[in-house]
Amino acid sequence: LYPIITECRVFKTDRELEFIRYACKVTCQAHIQTMCCCEVDMSELQLESLFRFFASFYGKCRHIAYTCIAASGPNAAILHYGHAGKPNDRIMKKGDLCVMDMGAEFSSYASDVTSTFPISGQFLPKQCKIYEAVLDANRAIISKAKPEESWIVLHMTAQKIILKHLIQAGLLQGDLESMIDVSVGSVFMPHGVGHFLGLDVHDVGGYLKGVRSFEDKKYSILRTTRVLKPRMVITVEPGCYFIETLINQALSDRVKSEYLVKSVIDDYRELVGGVRIEDVILITEDGCENLTPLPRTVEEIQACVGSKKIIPLAGDSAET
Repeated sequence: LYPIITECRVFKTDRELEFIRYACKVTCQAHIQTMCCCEVDMSELQLESLFRFFASFYGKCRHIAYTCIAASGPNAAILHYGHAGKPNDRIMKKGDLCVMDMGAEFSSYASDVTSTFPISGQFLPKQCKIYEAVLDANRAIISKAKPEESWIVLHMTAQKIILKHLIQAGLLQGDLESMIDVSVGSVFMPHGVGHFLGLDVHDVGGYLKGVRSFEDKKYSILRTTRVLKPRMVITVEPGCYFIETLINQALSDRVKSEYLVKSVIDDYRELVGGVRIEDVILITEDGCENLTPLPRTVEEIQACVGSKKIIPLAGDSAET
């Protein structure tokens, strides 16, 4: 019975999609309003508080789907920051990036969205290069996601795009395919490109019986290796991080170190921390639908952060 129920949760009914759409809509509006209210010298906890307020007061979402992440500066390199050991307690400074990963819950259904933005409202040039790399990967995956597409292929596509940008920026050197073969991509993106979403934020069904798993370490970080099907709801969350432990390990590795340009990487470590851009998509009969249409370009983000304006989502209001 377990595999049958689990498989039912992978494919969403119309009613389930209503709840997920609404949770995503409220989450997007709360992200926008929180960014609009952001200021230098606020605490990360204040960002979390703003998001919770907007999601509940305007969106009628009493619960949050998971522990809020407001990771600024070097904390942006901590993938699941915000828990009791790292409780969103840093004061955000001019020049910081913030990775804001927060999602509302509605009628027990989750949303999961990440925005990355500059606290001061303006990306620094190096920050912009990494942001554009991740945005390029995000958009490529959304454009390619469709029925019968392999999630493994999409994951590797995201890694390749980010690595290409890092080569162009001078952080890496050498042949792209050779980098992929020795898992240089996982140094900067040490997680899968997404996961199923539903009653749980990391929903079930990724590795049911018959779903192929891989011994290759490149794929061990994926939460699923399934082929996409209509009515699946899955996140798209490429990222690029400067995680001290992983970078130092790679620099000490005889093979991987040949591809890393330490002097340039050092210029990015503290300045960037990390970038993640996460959307929720619904696989349709002939492609996918992005359920989280947030401001994403550099220009859109800079127009939003600290503006004190409310920038609505294409005329939508938080009503069911």
